[in-house]
Amino acid sequence: MADKKVIFVAFAIEDVTQRDFLKGQSLNTSSPFEYIDMSVKEAYDTGWKDKVRTRIKRSDGVIVLVSKNSAASTGQKWEIQCAKEEGVKILGIRAYKDDNATIAGITVKDWTWVAISTFIDSL
Repeated sequence: MADKKVIFVAFAIEDVTQRDFLKGQSLNTSSPFEYIDMSVKEAYDTGWKDKVRTRIKRSDGVIVLVSKNSAASTGQKWEIQCAKEEGVKILGIRAYKDDNATIAGITVKDWTWVAISTFIDSL
């Protein structure tokens, strides 16, 4: 892989551990993908939408961690809508193997190195 890609990870706050696993997986020396994480670590008190939009606009792609928690996550829904408005490519990844949740308009794939690296390499 050539340059690192800038990826924004959209996730429900209840799935922060899965976001951490994704970040850790990208740091694994045998991982076929590598990226710079632009996800929000803490909720912004004021102006968070402007700050998040700036991060999404600077990203090459958005990975959405999809779980049963996604349906109630207003922040994640907004991040997805923002990515669509900004024309940033989106990939949905199942946050948990046994969770078949979906998000309308998002293609959701199983969490595999092949799925993630293919998406990142396509950016």
